[in-house]
Amino acid sequence: MSAGESTTNAESTAGARAEPGEPPGRTGTVTTAAAVRRHRRQTAMYALSRIVRALFTIFVVASGTFFLVRLLPGSPVDVYINEQISTYGMSYEQAAAQAAGLFSFDPNAPLMVQYADYMIALVQGDFGNSITAPGTPVITMIGQYLPWTLFSVGLALVLSFVLGVGLGMVMAYRRGTWFDHLATGFGSVTQSIPSFLMAIMIIVFFGVQLGWLPLAAMRGAYTPGVTIGFNAEFIGDALFHAALPIICYVLTSLGGWMLVMKSSTVQVLGDDYVQVARARGLKDSRIQFQYVGRNAMLPLFTSFMLSIGFVVGGSILVETITRYPGIGMLLYSSISSRDYTTIQGVLLLTTIAVVIANLLADFLYSTIDPRVRLTGKDG
Repeated sequence: MSAGESTTNAESTAGARAEPGEPPGRTGTVTTAAAVRRHRRQTAMYALSRIVRALFTIFVVASGTFFLVRLLPGSPVDVYINEQISTYGMSYEQAAAQAAGLFSFDPNAPLMVQYADYMIALVQGDFGNSITAPGTPVITMIGQYLPWTLFSVGLALVLSFVLGVGLGMVMAYRRGTWFDHLATGFGSVTQSIPSFLMAIMIIVFFGVQLGWLPLAAMRGAYTPGVTIGFNAEFIGDALFHAALPIICYVLTSLGGWMLVMKSSTVQVLGDDYVQVARARGLKDSRIQFQYVGRNAMLPLFTSFMLSIGFVVGGSILVETITRYPGIGMLLYSSISSRDYTTIQGVLLLTTIAVVIANLLADFLYSTIDPRVRLTGKDG
C-alpha cells in the first residue's frame, strides 16, 4: 500500500468517527466530551434511583412497623390498667378511669385512621408524642438516649475495626505461626458469641463471682455530681460507665474483622501487582500499606459502613443487661409498656441510619476504588 493510500484511509476513518458537522481533527475532543456527559447522566440516574429506593424502603418499614407493633398483645391502656391493679390494688373501673384521663390515645379508633394520621405527621417530620409520657415528643426522648448509644457503640466499633484490621494483617503475614493459630481460634470463638451472652458472662464471672467489677457503681451514663462538659473528668467518668457495653461489643466483633482482613490480605498478597512491586525493589513498609493494606481493606468497607448504620439498633439487649441508658434500653422499656409511638420512632430511626449508611457505602466505594463505577458498567 502506498503512502498516499494510507493517508487517504486514515483521513476517511477519522471522518467516519467524527460527529456530523465536526472537522476530522476534533474527533477525540468530541468523543471525550460526549463520554463525560454520558457518564454524568448515568451517575445522576444511578444516584436518583438509589435515593428513590431508599425512600421507598423507609416508607415500607414505617408502614410495617406501624401495623406490627399493634399486633403485640395488649395496648398501652391495657398494660397501664393491669399495672395499677397489680401494684396498687385498684379495681378495674378505677384503673380504667385513671387511664382515660391520662392517655390521649384511643386504642379502639379505626386502624386505618391511626395509620393515616401517623403517616401525615411523619411526612411533616413529626414522630408524635410518647403514649406513656403524655406531652413528651418522641424525638425529644430519642435525643436524650441516643448520644449515649452513639458514644458506647460508636467507640467500640472504631476500636474493634482498627484492631481487627491491624491484627488481621499480622495474621496474614505470619500465617502458620503460633500467633496465627492463637488469633484465629480467638476470633472464631468470640465472633460466635452473641453480644448479650457476652455481657451476661462478664457480669456473672467478673462482676459477681470474682468481684472485680463494681457493677452497682457502673450503672447509668455518668456519676451524679460530675460536671457535664468536654473535660477530662467527665470523659473519664463516661468511659467508666460505658466500659461494660464497650467491652462486650469489641470482644464480639473484633474476631470477625480479624478473620475477614486476614483472608483478604492473603488473597491480595498473591496478586500480580504485589509481586511486581517487590520485583521493583520497593520497601516492605510501602508495599504493606500502599499496595496490600489499602486493597485488602476494600471488602471490609461496605461491612463497616453498614455496621455504622446498625449502631442505633444493635444495643437493646446489651444495654438492658448492663443497665446502660442508651437507645436500646429506651426501646426495651417502650416495648414493655406498649408505647407504640416511641417503638415506631426508634425502629424508624434505625432504618434511616442503615439506609443512609448503605447509600454512603455505595457512593464512597467508587471514590476509594476508582476501578468501580457508580453505574455498575465498564467504561
